[in-house]
Amino acid sequence: MKTIVFSLAASALLIMPTRSLASFGAVPSGGGYIVNNGANLVFTITSGGDMSSCKYKGTELNDTGKASCIASGLSASSVTASTNGGNVIIIKCVSTASEFGNMTHYYIVQSGVDNIYMATYPTMEPTVGELRYIFRGQFNVLPNGPADSNNNGNTGAIESTDVFGHSNGQTTSKYYGSERAKDLTVKGATGSGVGVFTAFGNRESSMGGPFVRDIENQGDGSGSDQEIYNYMNSGHHLDLTIGGQHEAFRVNVLHGPYAFCFTAGSTPSVPDMSFIANLGLTGYVGTSGRGRVVLNGLSGMNTAYTYYMGFANTTAQYWTALNSSGGGECYNMKPGNYTMVIYKNELVVWTGSVTVTAGNATTVHTITITGDPSTTATIWRIGDWDGTALEFLNGGNIMSMHPQDVRNTHWGPVTFTVGSSSTGSFPSCQFRGTNSPTTIKFNLTSAQAGAAHNLNIGITTAYNNGRPSVTINGHALSNPGASTQPGDRSLTTGTYRGNNTTFTWSIPASDFVTGQNTLTITPISGSGDLSPWLSASWAYDCVELAN
Repeated sequence: MKTIVFSLAASALLIMPTRSLASFGAVPSGGGYIVNNGANLVFTITSGGDMSSCKYKGTELNDTGKASCIASGLSASSVTASTNGGNVIIIKCVSTASEFGNMTHYYIVQSGVDNIYMATYPTMEPTVGELRYIFRGQFNVLPNGPADSNNNGNTGAIESTDVFGHSNGQTTSKYYGSERAKDLTVKGATGSGVGVFTAFGNRESSMGGPFVRDIENQGDGSGSDQEIYNYMNSGHHLDLTIGGQHEAFRVNVLHGPYAFCFTAGSTPSVPDMSFIANLGLTGYVGTSGRGRVVLNGLSGMNTAYTYYMGFANTTAQYWTALNSSGGGECYNMKPGNYTMVIYKNELVVWTGSVTVTAGNATTVHTITITGDPSTTATIWRIGDWDGTALEFLNGGNIMSMHPQDVRNTHWGPVTFTVGSSSTGSFPSCQFRGTNSPTTIKFNLTSAQAGAAHNLNIGITTAYNNGRPSVTINGHALSNPGASTQPGDRSLTTGTYRGNNTTFTWSIPASDFVTGQNTLTITPISGSGDLSPWLSASWAYDCVELAN
């Protein structure tokens, strides 16, 4: 038997006499490789392109019965190893299995650095409907993961097979506790003298824009696995649109690089992955082949909010926060034509287009916001237009728990009195089976009651084709059609993020009265409800009666 090792002084694989793998190198094993990073990591890549073992300082971290992998296993047809400069090992796994088309996945290590860098090049979306890498850690070795997604000790599923209840009335799920894409840095789990963290890396090839959330961690409930994820594409947000543009899965592009980082328990900083530019990965676009967009300023800003500019086309997405003057730069963009949007928090308030060319800066001169509904004069407004439900009752809990969780304030039904009720008492979510109707009481002067007014109800997402049916002083308004929304459960799986939509009714003066008026809002849908929580529903952005 011969062993393939990497010499720190060599730039290619060397055939060496058999020896134990005690230093930086890769040993062929069963059609795959055992890799030593020359520091604290030794891991095994199988002939199928999966990671069946990962040891940190001699402690096995990986589940001994299930490999860490793309999807449920890459089924690689080819696994090869190479080196770059003698101090970088590249394991290239290519799968031609029907569920992957022709996918290339890379494992990369630097000598002496306790990270496993990865990148994935899909030519089609896996037939399972999602593209993600999952590190399957042993729960007893890595017990300290995020509490919101730790399903261990549950008393059974309360929704589908992935949201769980506990004896104290709290709830957990792999969907809970996720950050918005723009906020992703590192996240993971720890144990005694060890930690494993995902460094999510570049999201340019993912889908959903800056505010989409997806699964990051899960204590799987069996007491066996601590699962640490990097989701790149997901059917959880299949129909999400950005600035009105349909967001399909991005394929024939490189996803990453990203990394799994291993420490003695401390949370690492985001690693420098710039060295990967020189490794010749399929689909990698270096900085010389990229451009940038410079925005000189933004007119019409509300200083209470953070503004972002975002860009999207079929091959890439980007975003960056703007400064207090509305200026900003978005760097390292692939060349191409992009839909450009301006977000007020999570609400699109301007849409245009921009062309990026390699090696150049495209300057966009001052933009004047033309689409902020907050500039509309109103008789009353509940909340504000920002594309979120966060200011309303239980709005801050949507991302971390199921609506039935005991930590939520009772949902209602709510009667809200304009002028005396607090914004935080208005429901963030309207469920047909749980807290309907919501009643709004408001006063009008004789002059106000003698004129027609527009009622605007803004939502951030909806489930089961839920949309508002409105009655004003006993007069039923016309029922709207359903909005276009993602096809997942959304509000019970940790997100209010869908497609911001506004429903508008022109209410005639004959429907109003001088003095107190009563308006009720109830969800309608042409589809039946599955449960009180899986019922026709939506999350509110804002409700207003315009002047």
